[in-house]
This record gives sequence, C-alpha cells and structure tokens, in this order.
Amino acid sequence: MKKSKRVSLSILVLMVMIGAMAFGKTTIDVACFPDQDSGFKSMLEGFNEKYPDIEVKIKVNGFAEHHDALLTQIAAGANVPDVATIEIGYIGNFVAKGGFVNLMDAPYNAGQYKKNIVPYKWAQGTTKDGRMVAMPLDIAPGTLYTREDRLNEMGYTIEDMVTVDKWLEAGLKFSQDLDGDGKNDRWLVPNAQDLATMMIKSGEERYFDKEGKCLVGNERFIEGFKLAKKVKDLGLDGGIGAWTNEWYEAFKNGTILMQPSGAWLGGHLKNWMAPDTAGKWKALNLPNGLYINWGGAFMGIPERSDKKEAAWKFIEYAATNIRPQLEQFEASNIFPAWMPSFEDPMFEEESAFFGGQKVRKQWAEAAKNVPVIQTDKFDKMAETIVNSALTDVLENDRDPEEALEEAKRLIERRTRRRR
Repeated sequence: MKKSKRVSLSILVLMVMIGAMAFGKTTIDVACFPDQDSGFKSMLEGFNEKYPDIEVKIKVNGFAEHHDALLTQIAAGANVPDVATIEIGYIGNFVAKGGFVNLMDAPYNAGQYKKNIVPYKWAQGTTKDGRMVAMPLDIAPGTLYTREDRLNEMGYTIEDMVTVDKWLEAGLKFSQDLDGDGKNDRWLVPNAQDLATMMIKSGEERYFDKEGKCLVGNERFIEGFKLAKKVKDLGLDGGIGAWTNEWYEAFKNGTILMQPSGAWLGGHLKNWMAPDTAGKWKALNLPNGLYINWGGAFMGIPERSDKKEAAWKFIEYAATNIRPQLEQFEASNIFPAWMPSFEDPMFEEESAFFGGQKVRKQWAEAAKNVPVIQTDKFDKMAETIVNSALTDVLENDRDPEEALEEAKRLIERRTRRRR
C-alpha cells in the first residue's frame, strides 16, 4: 500500500473514532426562565469537568411564557425538556398535577439530601404523600431594601427601622411634592401592594391549610390589605408597577425609601438596575419580626424525558454541591438551598454595594427562621384572585374585608369543582 493511501486510511479511522466519541455524548435540554440562565452558565465549566459526556443546552423563555409552555408540554406529553425549572408560585400546581418523576425513587434517591436542604423548600417540592416532584435549587429569604442615605438625611438609622409603624412615620417625612404639582414625587414604597404581600406571606400557611380549606380573609390578609390601603390613602405609595422603566428610575434616583422583596433583588440592583448607587443601600430584616419566603425555584424531570439519568446528574450537581451553588449565587444572587454552602467564607464577606454589610450572612440567618409552608395546587389561582381584590381596594376604595370575603367565595367556588 502506498504511503499516501496509508495516511488517508489513518485519517479516515481517526475521523470515525472522533465521530463515535461525538455520538456517545448525551445532550440534555434545560428549560428555565430569565436570571437562571446566567446562573446555570456560571456552573457549566465545573459540570463539564465532572461529566464530559453530557452536553447541556440551556433554553430560556420569559417567566410566564416558560411556565405556560411547560404546563402545555407536560399535559401533551410532547416536546418536554429533560430538566425543567419551576418557580415557587407555580410549584403547587405541578406538585398536584404530576407529569414529573418521583425523585425519592431509585435511581435518584433524593431523600439522602434532605438534611442539607433548607426545610421549607424541601416541603414545597414534596407532595403530601412524600413524593418529590422537584428538587429545590435556590431559596429567596424575604428582605427589605432601603436607601440608608435617605434615612440618615431624616435623622433615622437602620437600627431604628424594626416596625411597620416606624416605616410609616419615616415615609410621612420622606414622601413629598417637590415640583409643586400637587402630587408626591417621593414615596415610602413603589407600590403598596408589596406591603400587603409581605403580610400575607407570613405564617406557616398561605392560601389553604393542609386539608385544603381556604384561608383567605383571615387576620394575615385583613392586616395586609388594611396596611396597603393606609399607605395608599396617605400618599406614600408611588403606584409604580414592578419591572417598568419608572420602577428602575425610582431605584436609581432614590425616590423610594424602601422595597420589600426576596434576596434575589439585590443582584438586580447591583448588576444592572442601579449600579451607580453602590454604598447607599442596606438590606434589613423585614419589620415586625417577619420571616418569609419570597421566591425561589426547583428542578424536575418530566416523565416523558428519555434522558433521565443525565438529567438527574445535572440536577444533583447543581443543587447538592457547594461550588455550583455559590457560582450561581455570585452570578445572579440565586440564594443557595444547599445549607452546607452557608459555611463558606463567602458569607462572611462584606458587600461594597450594601455599604460593607455582610448581607449574605444576614440572609442565611433569615432563611433558617422561615417556617415550613405546604403548597397547594390552587395557590396560583388563589394568588391571582387575591391580587385582583387588592387592586380593587387600592384603586376603587373597596372595603378590604368586603373584598376579601368576595375573593374567598370565588376561590371556594372554583376549588370545590376541581378538588
């Protein structure tokens, strides 16, 4: 055989071997919503080091669009991703409807990780009979962001701000009509609805108890609705919708005094919403000793996925290892659900954006105090009805208790037919 032919044959063999190696690689689709994609991308290097035979394709969609598409895919049993992320507001629906593998079963055996997952998140991804529909990825301890410089200008310190009444007092001093048009140009909070949400999220139950009884209209809801209405009536509410240009400008310009939210908002403030305001913010525990969950996500494997083994490796790596949990935290402020992560030196670091605060340590302590809350398949529906009732109170001067009574009747009527 001539030398040129031998070289050509060697090249052909090499190409076949490379092709065989390529075909031996498993590709999984990971469907997520915005912010999670940057978090996942931050940990891919480590995942690829451990699993070079698995290629990960991250498919991101708008928040609502992602969940709507996922519901449709699961119901149809077609075009499902191999790994699907689910936000806390939707998890109850997926827990109840099924369509996902039980991660407590072999070969997943997720139960081995329970002791190291934040308890309230573990409960939210689990059914009443003990099946785990989705593994907790991140948590969102509730926190309150405030412009410390604005507080100091009025003679307050962050140590003063521990009650709702104190915030109302400060809000009355802060909210002003600066241009003389008869309308305030500075406010306590962008939208009073957030204060009602803060009150509603407190406690060990949300919209339903463990037996499915509707709780809408109890003390939490009444207190939240009345607080929001009071803030609105006092002119302390900017009436500014979240994720709007006006909302972003309020943070940049310091025309709002405080914003209750989840820890995740800190990443947005720092990275793109108001980076030039570094050093002016502080993150405080919520007033009146409230400890709540405000967001967070889970990862599940649809039953129709044909790459379940590789999908589980991705979930297991992302959710049960310190390195990827911290990489996601640094990239997108996605707060770890994996409690061993809390012992990392990162949590002792001071945040320049928050004026030298050890905000990560503070959030970790807050997370430990959040009570376990059982999810319900009708949570999202109830939330929509309650928010509509609150809008009626704030915009049409509806009586809070009357609005809540009507909301409860509507929720009970809808759930009665579908339980």
